[in-house]
This record gives sequence, structure tokens and C-alpha cells, in this order.
Amino acid sequence: MSALQMTVPMEIGICCKDLDALLAFYTDVVGLTLVNRVSVPADMARATGLTEHGYSVARLQTSYGERIKLLQPGVAPESAVRGAAILDRQGTTYLTFIVRDLAGAVRNLESKGVVFDSAPAPMEVRPGTWLAFFRDPEGNVLELVEYDDPAAYRPDLAAAAN
Repeated sequence: MSALQMTVPMEIGICCKDLDALLAFYTDVVGLTLVNRVSVPADMARATGLTEHGYSVARLQTSYGERIKLLQPGVAPESAVRGAAILDRQGTTYLTFIVRDLAGAVRNLESKGVVFDSAPAPMEVRPGTWLAFFRDPEGNVLELVEYDDPAAYRPDLAAAAN
């Protein structure tokens, strides 16, 4: 039995400098859905250990049900130190979205001005596994992956779907 008894899909939080710009990118370009947007006052933010200042949060949801929380503190956060290559820095490295029709997703994103780090995009990294990397306006890395056989990658989900 897992130590964590999850009740909903995992959520990821991204600290940002410009919530409005990232919100527009993730909704208008990537296609996530805005669930809600709230502000948290400084006293509650301090109690949680998130920041000494208040913050604003926008919750976004994928078509599969995962959520991303964009969090902008009342005082601008320190800039992230990023290397030229994705794995040049420790910590959370990128978010992966498993998709159908990766080539179509790449074309759609390119039509909206997205520039891919991967060349070519998409590229086959091993037999039956295709990927493409790009960055949001604040430099956070996003990965799109398509598997020729998703059931082989996640047999636990394939069994649940039957």
C-alpha cells in the first residue's frame, strides 16, 4: 500500500514573476483551462511557509485532469538560475505532457510562436517514443511526449480503461 493515498491527480506549483503573462501562455498557447484565480493574504502565506508576502494563484487544468498552479508572490521572486541545457541545473527540471498526435501539437504551438529546443521537433528518442521540448515565457521547460504504444508505457492505466 502506498504511503500516500491520493484522491485526485497530482498538482504542480510554478512560482512566477508575471502571472498574467504565464496565464495567457498556458491557456491561449498550450490550451489548459483556467479553473480559478484567488489571492492569499500575507498572514496566511506566512503561516503556510510559502512567502512572507501575500500571493496570487491561478489554477489550470489539463484535459486529463492534472493541474498546474501558477503562483505570483506579492514581492518578485528571485530569478531561477538556468543552464543552457535542460539538465544543467538541479531540482524540478520540466513538466511532461503525454499527448496524441505530437506532430500536430508541435505545428499548432509553432503557429502560435513557440520555438522548440528539440531539433527536429518532434524527434524519436527511442523506438516508438517521440518528444519535443519548449519553454514558457519565464523559461520553465515543457516536454511533449507521444508513445506509439501508450499501453506498454502505462499498462496500469490501460488495464483500468478496459
